Amino acid sequence: MVTIKDISKKSGYSTSTVSKALNGSSEIGENTSSFIRKVANEMGYFPNAAARLLKTNHSNNIGVLFIDEMQSGLAHEYFSAVLNSVKDEAEHLGYDITFISRNIGKMHMSYYNHCKYRNCDGVVIACVDFNDPEVVELIQSEIPTVTIDHIFNDCTAILSDNISGVTDLVKYIYDNGHRKIAYIHGENTSVTQRRLSGFYKTCKEMGLEIPNNYIKEARYHDPKSSGLATRELLQLSDPPSCIMYPDDFSFIGGMNEIEKQGLKIPDDISVAGYDGIYLSQVLRPKLCTFKQNTEALGKEAANNIVMAITEKKTYIPKQIWIEGELLTGKSIKKIDF
Repeated sequence: MVTIKDISKKSGYSTSTVSKALNGSSEIGENTSSFIRKVANEMGYFPNAAARLLKTNHSNNIGVLFIDEMQSGLAHEYFSAVLNSVKDEAEHLGYDITFISRNIGKMHMSYYNHCKYRNCDGVVIACVDFNDPEVVELIQSEIPTVTIDHIFNDCTAILSDNISGVTDLVKYIYDNGHRKIAYIHGENTSVTQRRLSGFYKTCKEMGLEIPNNYIKEARYHDPKSSGLATRELLQLSDPPSCIMYPDDFSFIGGMNEIEKQGLKIPDDISVAGYDGIYLSQVLRPKLCTFKQNTEALGKEAANNIVMAITEKKTYIPKQIWIEGELLTGKSIKKIDF
């Protein structure tokens, strides 16, 4: 393993100068620092994480807390894309990623204690129960925290513009002649609340009265519950002409139920999803959906947690809204009303 002494010998500078240059000290001139870093790179030098922690009080390690209700883990297409973007940007900024849980082997520990155990400089929270006391403990601790798609107290929140997304979907469906629009939404979260608000507000602006039985609750990323909700909607005496789903993956359950009823999309009923995952665009017909900008969400989360870590005394928490894109697909039939 290459050491600072090896770099000192190769570069001709003292070990003290080499150490300061590699740690970005302002005491060393830029030309000297650049030369020493170049020599270190050529020699294949990597700083010792434990030594760096002792010297700088930073591990360059960011914790990620992600626990969705369906326990899909990284098989969750939307969140896996967001977290991959967090990882890529964090690595670009010189940070590693550690997933946080309650268990290390057979040992149980709180999320906060796991972060301390792994020496996390900060934490990105992508999907959890924000009423969980252990989550509250972590967010209210001294460890910098950034949340994704949830506003919690004074934390920085990186948010997909769900109100705008649902608004764009409803307007597109309306413009294609539909007046009987049903909405199967996910479980009660801040994301669901914003989407429902956007749905009702837009329908009101369009002059639409939505019957209560056109609104069904299912669960995100759960085709089974969306399938059951679809069956209930199709069995109504006056069924909708278009059904909106909580997400693209959940729509699969609705699609199966529609086919089971002998109906065809979009000839007999129109449908729309949400998220814009790859699957939505390889289905036939292509699904009308709203594509969330997962790359921007993850990148902003990584950049802001690093700023919260490195500029701890001056960093001001903020809310950053990320816009997405309507994908019209082929699953909405234009009808005369």
